[in-house]
Amino acid sequence: MAFPPAPPLPADAATLLVLLPPVGTAPQVRAATLAALAALQRELGAAIRVLTVDELSHPSVVRSFDATDLPCFVLMQQGVELLRQGGLPEGEAIAPLLRSKLGPAAVTVK
Repeated sequence: MAFPPAPPLPADAATLLVLLPPVGTAPQVRAATLAALAALQRELGAAIRVLTVDELSHPSVVRSFDATDLPCFVLMQQGVELLRQGGLPEGEAIAPLLRSKLGPAAVTVK
């Protein structure tokens, strides 16, 4: 399941890379995870684009982040890592936390 195409982002938009383990999880769990990430994308708006990176499909990308425990997520902006945490980006506090890591110009983009 992929997210629908996102509108063009401003040059200073950030990217939240969600690094996922190989597809060994149950289909229902994977579907619920992708639905939760789509809801997070709607909440974040255009300031942060949420992208999933599956270790099975893109092992070199996952390796490039030296991710030892999956899932994990990495917030990037203009090539700079702003935040890295293990697990999935979930809970009521995650969107405010992610926005707090961005520069002032990016936070106001909706």
